[in-house]
Amino acid sequence: MTEQPQHIQGRPLTPTQASRLDFARRDLDSARAEDLSQLAPAGLILVIERLRGRLDDMVHLVDEVTQASPNHRE
Repeated sequence: MTEQPQHIQGRPLTPTQASRLDFARRDLDSARAEDLSQLAPAGLILVIERLRGRLDDMVHLVDEVTQASPNHRE
């Protein structure tokens, strides 16, 4: 298991944001559990595309949370 970063105190995530984060964690756990050496090229592409989509969503989530927080504005 990877070391979890320290949590910065801030406002709690909305239920939708928390759900998005949970889906991303599950996809990452699933990808880590896959034996990538046994996957066909098409399977590898699907794993990569799923993770790319989740990464994009997490970047948007971070933007949502930091832009909405007055403590993180410039």
